[in-house]
Amino acid sequence: MSETLNSKPDLHKIRKPLNKLTNNKSEFKLRQNSLKSNKQNFKDITTPTPIRNGIRKSYVSPTRNTNSQLKFKDFELGKILGKGKLGKVYLAKHLASGYPVALKVMSKHDLIEHKLENNFKREIEIQSNLYHPNITRLFTWFFDDVNVYLVLEYSIYGEIYHNLKILKRFDNSIASYYIYQVTKALIYLHSKNIIHRDLKPENIMLTLNNNVKLSDFGWSVQMKNDRRLTVCGTVDYLPPEMIETKEHDFNVDKWSLGVLCYEFLVGKPPFEEPDTNATYKRIYNVDINYPSYLDPDAVDLIDKLLIKVPENRLDLKEVLQHKWIVKNKVNWPKYTST
Repeated sequence: MSETLNSKPDLHKIRKPLNKLTNNKSEFKLRQNSLKSNKQNFKDITTPTPIRNGIRKSYVSPTRNTNSQLKFKDFELGKILGKGKLGKVYLAKHLASGYPVALKVMSKHDLIEHKLENNFKREIEIQSNLYHPNITRLFTWFFDDVNVYLVLEYSIYGEIYHNLKILKRFDNSIASYYIYQVTKALIYLHSKNIIHRDLKPENIMLTLNNNVKLSDFGWSVQMKNDRRLTVCGTVDYLPPEMIETKEHDFNVDKWSLGVLCYEFLVGKPPFEEPDTNATYKRIYNVDINYPSYLDPDAVDLIDKLLIKVPENRLDLKEVLQHKWIVKNKVNWPKYTST
């Protein structure tokens, strides 16, 4: 097992996504020239109906975005909501309608350099067809010579990660409420044969009334009849089957949900270590240390999700009915729809 761990590539550690990078300058130049000469790379993506007379909250049917309806100058930028490896997310106002949105700006140069064009296409094609109260809406997208832009639903309180760092950890009431909502979002995704594959606090938005919205579908994939082999996501959230480079399926999201639950209640992921290989080893061995202050019922739920054999992990519908979830409902906001 030590050989397997040591043979892993040198991946970005804490809070960094696993990206396939290239240092081949000639390959990069060829890909860049190809992109300039073939704008279909960014045009032929199924998206919601483009904005015509203002931002609309919902779209009736998907269509191909000709990118002639919307431009960067149609928005007034506000504060930065978040920063990622490939760009930034801004609070923005659509000038014609006054509607606030989150505008995700990504460099075409960086997408090409990191070989993430396919991730970008998948993100749009998947997220544009998702309609769920706990999933961030993608209204439309457009591009210019330098950047590509995603026009997203704005969540007023931003990433739940920021709240977690301020509060250090969540109590049982709020953590159970968040886990309940994320679970419902995952059930919806899985019903559409979609695996998220990058569940973590940075990819969960917080809006009014403590409602959460799952976001960032760059590593998501729509399953057919096959299993996947790509190692992706964030180091601390990788499941054992990815560590062992085995095939994976929907069960990877169940593992990540268990890691998320632990991080909500403790303030850090269960397998976090300064050294990446040490993290891999703890994940492989499912080496979890539970603080004494944790509710035994919360521990029981986490234990049932962080199981090495993927098929043995707790079904998501059973998560909704778990004792830790059910007993804390009484402390949830009264407006909650359960």
